[in-house]
Amino acid sequence: MTSAWNPSETDDVIDQLAGIQPGSHLDAVRRHRLQARAQAQQSYLALLAPRAPLSSQWPLNERLAVAAFVAALHQQPQVQRFYRDALATQASLALGKAIDGEAAQGLARGPYGQYPQGPLSAEDQAGPVYAVAAQNRAVLGERLSAGLAHAHLLAFHPRDAKPAHLQALLDAGWSATDIVVLSQLVSFLAFQIRVVAGLRLLQAHPAPSASAPQPTAEENAA
Repeated sequence: MTSAWNPSETDDVIDQLAGIQPGSHLDAVRRHRLQARAQAQQSYLALLAPRAPLSSQWPLNERLAVAAFVAALHQQPQVQRFYRDALATQASLALGKAIDGEAAQGLARGPYGQYPQGPLSAEDQAGPVYAVAAQNRAVLGERLSAGLAHAHLLAFHPRDAKPAHLQALLDAGWSATDIVVLSQLVSFLAFQIRVVAGLRLLQAHPAPSASAPQPTAEENAA
């Protein structure tokens, strides 16, 4: 473990991950949706820096392990590094190494799976089915191993989700409340990663200023 995990309640994590500076154009863009901005930050804090009283008993080190795993699956560099560094503050080197190994073997493209028979069946696509490696299961434990399998299912096989997958979590010691929080975390990370990727793209390729006249076709040809 390294230094303590102590997320700021005031420093917006999406701004941090996207490299948005106060007063910048993208800062102004995000300020047009202050409520959405605040709700995204509060969701992050509720899931990854929960305060008492807690509705879920899911421990922080396991939350960060799942976050590091999911971020690595999405392969967004800034978010991946952020959650891997966060995990290092709460987990042993062995656990961190196991998460790295599982993320590497769980990489895929997706989404995979089958729809119920009908018009959408044309989009059915087979894909790899993830399972925690035997050598890492002893480090992760049955509970966290089941959590990683479910996170991978939601990330790459959402249309294949069945009651049996929820039962596997219950059998591994997950409570119904913790299963809800696990699913919320995976969904939130998918949202956060896409927002960060989009903002970074806008930052790298800013739209032309509305005040700057664009060259005409004749001027371009000249």
